Amino acid sequence: MKKLCIVTGGSSGIGLSIVKLFIAHDYRVINLDLVDGGHGEFQLCDVTNHQQVQDIIHEIAQSHSIDVLVSNAGIHFSSSIENTSEAELEQVFNINVKGAYSAIQAVLPSMKQQKNGAIILMSSDQALIAKPNSFAYNLSKSALASMAKTTAIDYAEYNIRANAVCPGTIETPLYHQAIDNYCQRSGADKASVHQEEAAQQPLNRLGQPEEVAELVLFLASDKATFITGSLQVIDGGYTAQ
Repeated sequence: MKKLCIVTGGSSGIGLSIVKLFIAHDYRVINLDLVDGGHGEFQLCDVTNHQQVQDIIHEIAQSHSIDVLVSNAGIHFSSSIENTSEAELEQVFNINVKGAYSAIQAVLPSMKQQKNGAIILMSSDQALIAKPNSFAYNLSKSALASMAKTTAIDYAEYNIRANAVCPGTIETPLYHQAIDNYCQRSGADKASVHQEEAAQQPLNRLGQPEEVAELVLFLASDKATFITGSLQVIDGGYTAQ
């Protein structure tokens, strides 16, 4: 029987690359998202709806043990604390943090029963450093890093591993949307901004979603059975500066 991997937010960007790579390595992959990305088995799911996440994952667990959870669903939001409204803060946390909480809580009974499982949370280099105008996003990604560590400690006795992947600047639709929004506000030229972003990285380029997917696959594999509670940085050297 194929191993089962559940991915939240697997229809675009890093999530889509993860879905494709796990399928290529003979996993059965179920994608929980608001739109169908065209790869894997699709389940319409709003990760901010706790009961919906619970119901979908519990139904999956009735017929198949859950080997891997990749909690990837998230949004980006740029603003300082002074300019972040309560509603905006709640939106970022509902998607980025509450979505992960709901999914992890739902997969744990299956993983505990089989005494095995890998949970990978999509955090950010902003779990280690701060960037300008990133109050709510930074806060949410730091929370995910904490969630990985506490889950790793609490469930190590069941051989359940939890790790956070911390990407730097990755060229995804989310990245391009953030750049577009910045250019609309500032009047900057997108090509110039893109070049400036690449130049800030020691490797002088942006990361690609496929590179992050490879790290996620490794953390889910038997090659990483002694890695848990870690923050795995994949940022082209940005946080080493």
